[in-house]
Amino acid sequence: MRKLNFPPRYKIKIDLALSMEKSVRRARFFYGVPYSACPARTGKKGELTMSVEAQKAKQVIIDEIKEKLDGAQSAVVIDYMGITVAQADAMRKKLREANVDYTVYKNTLVKRAIAGTEFEGLAEVLDGPSALAISKDDATAPARVLNEVIKDFKKMEFKAGVVEGNFFDKDGIQTIADIPSRDVLLAKFLGSIQSPVSKAVRTFQAIADAKAE
Repeated sequence: MRKLNFPPRYKIKIDLALSMEKSVRRARFFYGVPYSACPARTGKKGELTMSVEAQKAKQVIIDEIKEKLDGAQSAVVIDYMGITVAQADAMRKKLREANVDYTVYKNTLVKRAIAGTEFEGLAEVLDGPSALAISKDDATAPARVLNEVIKDFKKMEFKAGVVEGNFFDKDGIQTIADIPSRDVLLAKFLGSIQSPVSKAVRTFQAIADAKAE
């Protein structure tokens, strides 16, 4: 087979086209972005230009992130690398049961969405594989549930988080993750209150039974 030797300027254009195609496939696979929303052409100097459709698609994602964070009690960023598809499905199920939204977004889009908000501090850890876990009901739920998953799978790690408006690094989030849920704390509290009462009731009942005999 005859080997084709392209001049350098043509080789650059071919490499650029292959790179664009790879980006399109990645976007479709991870984010479900249609071909029409992906960069479709190059400028005069070979620079990528973005179509109006692509800009609109990105804005839709940014608005979606903003909506999820609006009124959120907490948001935790985690490095999700290393888990299998089955493990990811099991993790998502646990998070859904705790009413925690878990999504993988492009870091640049998350940074744009959190700019100027109380979650802006998370931008410093949005580098490399990052997933976002958000809760509007229980401030400790994202960290707590993810911590259970980390212990089970021996993979992934916390990056940082914002809980009730306060920024915490990965060590701070780990501390929050060890806090029991509200239900557990309430059960322990009620147990501590009821324990002496129950003991007194049993004592009085024993005295009453003894007198009856």
